[in-house]
Amino acid sequence: MNAEKEIDTRGLNCPLPILKAKKALADMTTGQVLKVLATDPGSMRDFQAFARQTGNELVEQASANDEFIHYLRRR
Repeated sequence: MNAEKEIDTRGLNCPLPILKAKKALADMTTGQVLKVLATDPGSMRDFQAFARQTGNELVEQASANDEFIHYLRRR
């Protein structure tokens, strides 16, 4: 999946990946996609809740090699 912006939150634990994603999304325009790289296993459910609460679309989530990738579309 293509993303207009990517942030690396590997090594950070909750709530830092969410806070960094929120800041990055604020600088983006409607419809743009943000890719978030994370190592916190809790980030899978955290980003699901974040999307529900903010109205941003959680387009895709994946995990590989103890890393988690989240794609969010800006509302």
